[in-house]
Amino acid sequence: MLSFPYSSLEDILRTAAPLALPEITGKTFCVRCKRKGQETFTSVELERALGEVLWESGKSAGVSLKKPQVTTHVEVDGKKFYLLSNTRKGIGGYPLSTQEDVLSLISGGFDSGVSSFDFIRRGARVHYCFFNMGGREHEIGVREEAHFIWKKYGSSHRVKFFVVPFEDVVGEILEKIDHHLMGVVLKRMMMRAAAKIAEREGIKALVTGESVGQVSSQTITNLSVIDRVTPVLILRPLITMDKQDIIDKCREIGTAELAAAMPEYCGVISQKPTIHADLGRIEEEEKKFDFSILDKAVEDSHWTDIKEIGEAPNGAEPEVEYVTSVGAGEVVLDVRAPDEAEENPLRLEGAEIKELPFYKIATEFGNLDQSKTYLLYCKNGVMSRLQALILKERGFKNVKVIRI
Repeated sequence: MLSFPYSSLEDILRTAAPLALPEITGKTFCVRCKRKGQETFTSVELERALGEVLWESGKSAGVSLKKPQVTTHVEVDGKKFYLLSNTRKGIGGYPLSTQEDVLSLISGGFDSGVSSFDFIRRGARVHYCFFNMGGREHEIGVREEAHFIWKKYGSSHRVKFFVVPFEDVVGEILEKIDHHLMGVVLKRMMMRAAAKIAEREGIKALVTGESVGQVSSQTITNLSVIDRVTPVLILRPLITMDKQDIIDKCREIGTAELAAAMPEYCGVISQKPTIHADLGRIEEEEKKFDFSILDKAVEDSHWTDIKEIGEAPNGAEPEVEYVTSVGAGEVVLDVRAPDEAEENPLRLEGAEIKELPFYKIATEFGNLDQSKTYLLYCKNGVMSRLQALILKERGFKNVKVIRI
C-alpha cells in the first residue's frame, strides 16, 4: 500500500497512473475506489478518470469490469489517497477475539488441528487441552502443533496449553470397563475433565475434531451418549467433513507434516467397540470406575503460556536402544492391553515373555527382577518406546525396545 498527499483529482491521476501501469501491462484491468469525506468528485468519477488514463496508455489488454486480471484499488480519505495494486486473501472470519474463548481438545492429529484453526478463524481465542495418555514424546509433538497454529494464526492473544495426565484414567478403564464400551467411556471421561477445566477458567465451550462415522466412537448414537456427560457446550466444526477434505485443509493451514508424524496411541480402543452405545448401560458400567482417579487427573493438570513452549518440555529426552532379537539375561515385556495380547499372543521361541500392560508399568515395573534387561514390545512400537522413555527418565537403565 502506497500513500500520497493530494489537492485535486488531477493530482491523484498524475501520481497513480505511472505506478499502476507496470501492474496492468498486457493484462485486463479495472479500477475500484473508496472515498471518505467531502470531495469535488465521486468514487465513480475517480474510477472512470483513472481507468481512462490507464486505457489510453495502450499498455493494457483492455478493461474488464467483471473478471479483470488486475484490479487497481484507490482509497481516498480527504487528506491522502492510497494506492493498492496487489491484495492477498486473508483467513476470513472475524478478528480475535470478537467471539468468546473456547477450549480445544487437541490430540496432534489432522482433525483437532483443523478444528482449532476453524475457531481462530471465527474470532474465538482458542486454548488447548491435551490428554497425555502416551508419555513425553506424544506431548512434545502436540505442543509443537499447537504452538505452530497459535504462532501463525493467533499470536496476537495470550493462550493457555493445558496438559491432563490421563494414563491412570486409561488404566482404570482397561481394568474395570467392558472392552466393547471402552472407547465411549474414555471420551466421556475426557469431556468430564475438559468441562471442569473450562468451568474453572470461565470458558464457555469445548471444541473437538470429531466427524460423523469417522471412527466407532463418532456415530450419532455414541456422540449423543458422550454429550450427555456435561452441560458444557461441545462444538464440532468438522462434523460432516470427509477425512480427505480434512487432510487437504491441514495442508492448506500448514499442519499436515506435523500431524502425519504424530505417534498413534495403541492399546486404548478395544478390538470390537460398540457403535450403538446405550446410555443406561454406559452409566451402569461407569459405576465400576473409581472417579477419584479422574478427579486427581484434573487436579494434577497444569498449563503453560503457549508462547513459552519450545520444541520439547523440560530438556532433551534420553536415548532408547532398539533390538531385533533376545539375548541372554533379557526378558520380553509385552506392554499391550490384555485383550490385544489375548487375541494375538506373542510367541518367540526360547524367549522368556512377561505380560505387563502399559498402564501398570509405572507402579509394577520396580517389582520385577532388576538384574535382568527388559525388552518392551507392542504392535506398532510406539507405546513400547514411550514407556521405555518414561522408565529411563525415572532412572531405570535396564530397558530397551524390541522390534519383531
